[in-house]
Amino acid sequence: MESQLQLVAGRVRSFPDFPKPGILFRDITPLLKDPDAFKASIELLAHHLKENHKTKIDYIAGLDARGFLFGPSLAQKLGIGFVLIRKQGKLPGPTVSTTYSLEYGQAELEIQKDAVEPGQKVVIVDDLLATGGTMEAACKLLQSLKAEVLECLTLVELTSLKGREKVAPVPFFSLLQYN
Repeated sequence: MESQLQLVAGRVRSFPDFPKPGILFRDITPLLKDPDAFKASIELLAHHLKENHKTKIDYIAGLDARGFLFGPSLAQKLGIGFVLIRKQGKLPGPTVSTTYSLEYGQAELEIQKDAVEPGQKVVIVDDLLATGGTMEAACKLLQSLKAEVLECLTLVELTSLKGREKVAPVPFFSLLQYN
């Protein structure tokens, strides 16, 4: 497990002052280019879920857009389905939505009304947790459909931004943590 985690960590690179001065951007594209590192990330996330959720998980829900990179592979590894949580206007059919705050303004997430049934157990996945606003909105969206959000997880967590506090009381897990 430790060697897998080192492989994953070694495929995340940093770009200072991107997209603006003062930001240290954590780039996962090298991980996506390396099939062994990507496979290791999925295996580590799946192992965490198997160890920590003895109850059945019905779905992995992925956040638009990079949650779509990890979510389907994780769902397949676990033998369960995958559901989409998208930005406004991207899903056909009846949807429910929630609005959340961004640094400069607001955004909206939505899910198809029939994506989950009341009482189904869902884990939310994305690539990175920063301030937690999008993840918090996704939790509220699934809870509005009366789904049980078991946990939120990401590949990378920027701990100094305290995003996990916004997601609480829903449990949160990340493979890699950076200040």
